[in-house]
Amino acid sequence: MATHSLAKQGLVVYHRLTRRRRLALAATTLTLIPLFLLDISIGPTPIGLKDVLNVLAGCHSCSETLHTIVWSIRLPVALAAIVTGASLGLAGLLMQTILDNPLASPYTLGVSSAAAFGAALFYVFAVKILPIADHAATLNAFAFAAFACWLVYCISRFKGFTPETLVLAGIAIGSLFHALLAFVEYLASEETLQAIVFWMFGSLYKATWSKLAVSIAVLLATASTAVYAAWKLEALRLGDDVAQSLGVDVKRVRLLAFASSALLTAVSVSFYGIIGFVGLVAPHMARILVGEDHRFLIPQSMVMGAALLSAASIACKTISPGAVIPIGIVTSFIGVPFFLALIVAKKRRYW
Repeated sequence: MATHSLAKQGLVVYHRLTRRRRLALAATTLTLIPLFLLDISIGPTPIGLKDVLNVLAGCHSCSETLHTIVWSIRLPVALAAIVTGASLGLAGLLMQTILDNPLASPYTLGVSSAAAFGAALFYVFAVKILPIADHAATLNAFAFAAFACWLVYCISRFKGFTPETLVLAGIAIGSLFHALLAFVEYLASEETLQAIVFWMFGSLYKATWSKLAVSIAVLLATASTAVYAAWKLEALRLGDDVAQSLGVDVKRVRLLAFASSALLTAVSVSFYGIIGFVGLVAPHMARILVGEDHRFLIPQSMVMGAALLSAASIACKTISPGAVIPIGIVTSFIGVPFFLALIVAKKRRYW
């Protein structure tokens, strides 16, 4: 009877905890709606929320100028903030899980430096990985980001694809491409150097409907894979030996998560530049709300990343009226205080 009573109490606690996690996820998701509408409303030409809703609803009486501003300029940017933030949030969570490191981020493996080097090659030497005139810098950035991930995989593969070898290989590859980027910047003219620096700052105003389609497709594919492997990712948190005893193919799961994170990061960086701290901060904020259960942690990290980047997009346009501050600068201002809080916090541990 005592055992039955304890089991019943445990089941009640489990259902209560699950309900709280679902409520937290739902509440955070709902915050995306006002952030999304505000992101469209705020800009050099302010638009009322009522007018925004009317245009989005297909109002025929709205002016052509208003329709163009909303649909052609601000809507792609607002959607890019949500999709890119969700992508970086998921990528950061996957990296922290497979590396068992709370300070890991999507850029831990040198992807950002490699992507910046690829873009710099186009700006300085007009080097094109593919013979396509449009989006040459984007294609270069994606190609070198993917190449960096492949190098990290090849190096770490010789040592069993462990978290330690992944981190060390990432540091080495990141340092290599950082040095190559510095060399290209040294050779660049003043105009091209400005173009490289602006690209590295990160900007959602590079968003187009075609880029959004690619980003959404990649996010849906990788998120579906992560949700399907949620319990295996959870098992990795217990250590490789425990995960293997539970029947998890550790190397395969780690490779799958690594490939998903690399793809998400490569697409985001090549399209919009380097947007720091979102992939580091969002998973930790999600843990505070829903804990370590990956069934809830995966979608919560995506929602938190989307909310952070959407809020940063709004801040970009409100800090300096009439000008748009690069979003990479704003996310750093937001992320650094939280990052420092993670380091010095002692009262509660979420890792």
